[in-house]
Amino acid sequence: MSDAADIPQIYLITPSDFDLETFPDRLAACLDSTEIGCVRLALATKDDAKIARAADALRAVTHARDVALVIESHVLMVERLGLDGVHLLDAARSVKKIRKDLGDDAILGTFCGNSRHDGMTAGELGADYISFGPVGVSPLGDGRIADPELFAWWSEMIEVPVVAEGALSAALIRDLTPHTDFFGIGDEIWREDDAAAALGKLLKAMTS
Repeated sequence: MSDAADIPQIYLITPSDFDLETFPDRLAACLDSTEIGCVRLALATKDDAKIARAADALRAVTHARDVALVIESHVLMVERLGLDGVHLLDAARSVKKIRKDLGDDAILGTFCGNSRHDGMTAGELGADYISFGPVGVSPLGDGRIADPELFAWWSEMIEVPVVAEGALSAALIRDLTPHTDFFGIGDEIWREDDAAAALGKLLKAMTS
């Protein structure tokens, strides 16, 4: 259960596409700048060779620093690529089967939008964490957001760790710090020239 005195951990989410020549160094700079709980490889491509190359490059960066690397959606690639787990996008629907397929040691998280019911069900079926979002207003999706009340309720009632992600701002981070276990940060920093510096600014919002 989240404690208001605790500072949430950072869960980094890769861009949907990136340059393998430069991104591993950008990621390494972020990992070296602060403690990171987990990294999610979230490429949009369906090219399995491209995904494998990216996973190999990022695994070298993350595992050298004892940071877990999970992959979005591609369950079959977890064991094949030596990754630590998977992040699902279909709420509770696949959790039971994937938990059985991957075993108890793999990290299994799932995105549940803003649905308490889906989050609770996924947790009961074996998810290690639940992700809610977007927490900020975004032109993407259907306009629904995961509001602060959801995170406040979850932190009081549910033991399964929760991730707040999507369209984060310093103000939202400040408001949600007492009520979430992780902040899922991605495009908020990668769109900046110095991602590590941008991450540092967001981190300050947790203690300001």
